[in-house]
Amino acid sequence: MKHFEFEWQTADGLQLFAQGWQPEAAIQGVVCLVHGLGEHSGRYAQVAAALSQAGYALLAFDLRGHGKSQGQRGHTPSYEALMDDIAHLLEEARKRFPDQPCFLYGFSMGGNLVLNYALRHRPQLAGVIATSPWLRLAFEPPAWKVTLAKIMNNLWPAFSTLTGLDINAVSHDPEVVQNYNNDPLTHGRISVRLFVSISQAAQSALQHAAQFPLPLLLMHGSADRIASAEASRQFADCVPGDCTFKLWQGLYHEIHNEPEQQEVLDSIITWLQAHTPP
Repeated sequence: MKHFEFEWQTADGLQLFAQGWQPEAAIQGVVCLVHGLGEHSGRYAQVAAALSQAGYALLAFDLRGHGKSQGQRGHTPSYEALMDDIAHLLEEARKRFPDQPCFLYGFSMGGNLVLNYALRHRPQLAGVIATSPWLRLAFEPPAWKVTLAKIMNNLWPAFSTLTGLDINAVSHDPEVVQNYNNDPLTHGRISVRLFVSISQAAQSALQHAAQFPLPLLLMHGSADRIASAEASRQFADCVPGDCTFKLWQGLYHEIHNEPEQQEVLDSIITWLQAHTPP
């Protein structure tokens, strides 16, 4: 497996860090990954290894305000800025792997982003994978916090606060939790602009699921205490075309980092192979 790193500058002047992994042998296709809130692309090396073994390249970037990318931690000036960043990643995939089928894969907040990207931009892709997407939170945030966020979104959109998420809820594997806590590139912040933007986009995605234009693999852990598995089921139930929904019994938020991760990754690869043109 070959590993490489690259960067690009956004329209508003931020340097975004990106990296890729590709098989030594022939490539069957390329997967573009969008990670979740507070984490970074480097946490997907084991996903890249599994995909590479199956013949797929993986391209990923650190979202603005995350990982090795520039920007205020956990902030975006707008939802469209995130859409533009995903568009650039897809352009990189097409430049680096021309004529290869391209898939878009998002986890958690990244799942929210890739579902909305497909709905809003209707890209020419072989398919979309969303795992544990943030379509609704699995808990009810205090009403006063939500109200305050909406007010602050107009007054001071960059105002940020701690997410307060329970990191123990990401995986049953204590090593994954420990590594997350000790990782200098993870953070626990979110700005009011990012929170309001993602929340509004989540509602929009659920309202427009019947217009989803691409083959979709949607997977969620039934014991996810961060993002709602039921919201994923509702989305999948409304998709009119090629949609595979899989609920992993008892799994937490990061289904790719659970003790059952090999089964999860095998399911992703099987779906990719079924949707890769001969």
